[in-house]
Amino acid sequence: MIILKTKRLLLRRMTLDDNDFILDLLNSPKWIKYIGSRDIDTLEQARDYLESRVIPNYEALGFGFYIIERLTDQIRIGNCGLTHRAGMEHADIGYSLLEQYEGQGYAYEAASAVLNYGFETHKLDHLEAIVTSENHRSQHLLKKLGMHYKKMIELPDDDEELMLFGIDAPIEENIG
Repeated sequence: MIILKTKRLLLRRMTLDDNDFILDLLNSPKWIKYIGSRDIDTLEQARDYLESRVIPNYEALGFGFYIIERLTDQIRIGNCGLTHRAGMEHADIGYSLLEQYEGQGYAYEAASAVLNYGFETHKLDHLEAIVTSENHRSQHLLKKLGMHYKKMIELPDDDEELMLFGIDAPIEENIG
């Protein structure tokens, strides 16, 4: 199911058939470095991950993580979406690209569309994001999206301190 379309990208719900892509993405060097290992080493484990952790959120939350595809060639280049993590007060945005697609503005384009989607479609009043203190590219992207650093936090069952960023929904002006 297509969720969003931007100038260059399509964001769609993940399906079990995306297990090959998820296996590659979750084992990419930057995913491991900045997000952490999910211990997904086989196509079957990737399929189970999708079935148990990703796909149920579409029904439970009304949103989730989406595959990012380029419109020009339908190549899957990353993921971006919203979730609600334990230990966080608000829904948060997350994203990741395969390394060969970084530095081309795709992450900003996808994340900007997802932020608007969260505010406009789901009527969320505030969104957050978490990032490691050494992930300077993501910090820069979050600031470019208009997010502001709030504080350092630790999520349940994780002893790593993470930077918490947030942004309020734009205020709608009533004209008339």
